[in-house]
Amino acid sequence: MKNNSSQSYNSEENNSKKESAFSTLDSRFNQTLRNVQGLLKGRSIPGKVLLSRSDPLDQSNIQEHSPNYERSFSYNDAETSDRMSKDLEEEVQNPNKPSNNANSNGLNSATSNIENTSKEAQKSTMGARATDSARIIKFTKVLSGTTVILEKLRELAWSGIPPYMRPDVWRLLLGYAPPNSDRRGGVLKRKRLEYLDCVSQYYDIPDTERSDDEINMLRQIAVDCPRTVPDVSFFQQAQVQKSLERILYTWAIRHPASGYVQGINDLVTPFLVGFLSEYLEGSVDSWSISDLSPDKISIIEADCYWCLSKLLDGMQDHYTFAQPGIQRLVFKLKEVVRRIDEPVSTHMEEQGLEFLQFAFRWFNCLLIREIPFHLITRLWDTYLAEGDALPDFLVYIFASFLLTWSDKLQKLDFQELVMFLQHLPTNNWTHQELEMVLSRAFMWHSMFNSSPSHLAN
Repeated sequence: MKNNSSQSYNSEENNSKKESAFSTLDSRFNQTLRNVQGLLKGRSIPGKVLLSRSDPLDQSNIQEHSPNYERSFSYNDAETSDRMSKDLEEEVQNPNKPSNNANSNGLNSATSNIENTSKEAQKSTMGARATDSARIIKFTKVLSGTTVILEKLRELAWSGIPPYMRPDVWRLLLGYAPPNSDRRGGVLKRKRLEYLDCVSQYYDIPDTERSDDEINMLRQIAVDCPRTVPDVSFFQQAQVQKSLERILYTWAIRHPASGYVQGINDLVTPFLVGFLSEYLEGSVDSWSISDLSPDKISIIEADCYWCLSKLLDGMQDHYTFAQPGIQRLVFKLKEVVRRIDEPVSTHMEEQGLEFLQFAFRWFNCLLIREIPFHLITRLWDTYLAEGDALPDFLVYIFASFLLTWSDKLQKLDFQELVMFLQHLPTNNWTHQELEMVLSRAFMWHSMFNSSPSHLAN
């Protein structure tokens, strides 16, 4: 009897120990996840706000996207996001007003257990709402002032801009729209009329009034426009290509030091989609520019033209003869990669692969050809928030981008490296992968950019 009682007691004690061990392991696992995510939590850093990361076990702060992420996600969701954002602003202004948005019901619920993918997706939607509410309030406060404080706007924009605020914020960040709200409308109206005058003077003329160089340049632009973002059907519309042609040719004529350089056509596309989103709703693939009046199209073209001009003013030597600015940054990229990941750097050197063979296109097109187009406007938020510091920061973004495949690169020979880097596996990328690239870039920039001696041989 005593033996049976003893065995029963030992059995219960063992089961209790096992449960305790599992509980401890589970607790440690959860804590580890919290610690890792904690390294990436948004925090105030002079001149920058690091991307917000959330506790993976906290549904009120998480936003993940499934591998089946649609290419036009940011535009498919733009209407919903705008609606949610505006509802949130109304809630802030009228706290007693009942909410009609079904998603708001999920904001008050909380659970630390992720049971399956379906529930996780629901949590991510609610988390996006909770996270966006605080950011929207901050953006609204900064933008509502008589004079916008650009440094505060840059800090907010670096981590992403709510879609319906993006056009206004981009105009401000680039210096196209003045910070003073009283002057803004007048300045934009004048600049838009100036663009129309330029189109009339340089584009809407017969070829007999153009030089041979101008005719050749216009022909090259006409050839490149149909090749621009070929996997997004919107850009295959004839009227869209005509708008691109007018913007690019007018810009090239007014910037004779560089003229038109292949790759600049890609740089117009984020602006075109961003400013069109003020007038068109739903998925970008469902848009038809013919739904807009000629006056609205002219306004959009003018905004694209001036924003492209402002962007390229900070990197003029990227597109002048021999493109010395890009060559300089490619060399710096090589040095940064060597410092951060010497095994990759050594392997690529042993295989005889030059950084110019793959990174030149990255700098020339600012990664537009390397990642899914639905991520580009989010990437542009960070680009434009960097302002004059963008060229140097590109080096760290591209280093982070390249070293995403550090282990893979070390296993490839020369031919395999060339093919892999020309067709990088980013088709299924979501905002999560892009944010990781930007987070690493920020960290490395903070470590190395102010200490050039670290990059010396």
